[in-house]
Amino acid sequence: MAVKCTSRKPLFGNRRSHALNATKHTQKLNLQNVTLSDGTKIKVSTREAKKYRKDMKESN
Repeated sequence: MAVKCTSRKPLFGNRRSHALNATKHTQKLNLQNVTLSDGTKIKVSTREAKKYRKDMKESN
């Protein structure tokens, strides 16, 4: 099982209709499973996952 390993939080705001009604809205993170070179699985945001995959490609 992947361990959640990110410091980012979801974004909050309002959805606005044409009548300007405001309803609460949450924009959740896009979490990805990444397997590190030592075999551990972590769950990170896409920005961090891209960084981990780039580092693993450069090390090979």
